[in-house]
Amino acid sequence: MKNNKSEETKDLQTLMDKVPDQLFIKCPVCEENFYNKKLGEYKLCPNCGYGFRLGAQERINMTVDEFTPIDSEISAPKRFLGDEKYAGKLEKSKKATDLNESVQTGFAKIGDTEFALGVMDSRFIMGSLGTATGEKLARLFEQATEKNLPVVVFSCSGGARMQEGIHSLMQMAKVSQAVSDHAEKGLLYISVLTDPTTGGVTASYAMEGDINISEPHTLIGFAGRRVIEKTIQQRPPKDFQRAETLLKNGFLDAIVKRDEMKSVLAKLLAWN
Repeated sequence: MKNNKSEETKDLQTLMDKVPDQLFIKCPVCEENFYNKKLGEYKLCPNCGYGFRLGAQERINMTVDEFTPIDSEISAPKRFLGDEKYAGKLEKSKKATDLNESVQTGFAKIGDTEFALGVMDSRFIMGSLGTATGEKLARLFEQATEKNLPVVVFSCSGGARMQEGIHSLMQMAKVSQAVSDHAEKGLLYISVLTDPTTGGVTASYAMEGDINISEPHTLIGFAGRRVIEKTIQQRPPKDFQRAETLLKNGFLDAIVKRDEMKSVLAKLLAWN
């Protein structure tokens, strides 16, 4: 009997080893488990509509009809590369994303409507805001201002990139000034907050749009939950940093499902 049980255990383990990874996926919001094929083209939870994280190019492909990248060569300044751990993270992120920085910028079209587009990529050191990220976004707004074009930015970030110290924090003011110059010319800026948008990005350009929209269940905040709990010595509501709560309290103008984003942006840009 012992030998039979041992063989059955081995057979079961062999069978389990043949099951592909990620065959079933657990939604981080509603915690439902579902077959990965149900994610669909837009990578949405079939139960609650949460949008799983996307790479920058993947989001661009599903959102616009045409895209021409700009400033793709910009990357972290050499003065920061003396930190071997940081340099290693940058190289790893570049290989994972095929990008030189945590944001891809360029000019896009939906139909005949042209606009400037920035899309952050969470796979690049958690979409952190470094000096090169800020430079690319500032240039995007500056060129859009020169060309009299609206701007759409998809934010996704863990906040400022601490490996670059005060230089990363300065990007908040740098990009915000470029946003302000763009606004002074009467041009439209649509900010789309995706999961997660936190830290210095939330505290600057992500919340400075003429229209601020978000995907369902997006985590949006400045400080993390644990920091807040330790500071106020209380437990905030479970959903206090979710898009739905922010919409209810006036911090967002709308929540738009990912599979409807392209059509909604087309309508908003047509008003410009």
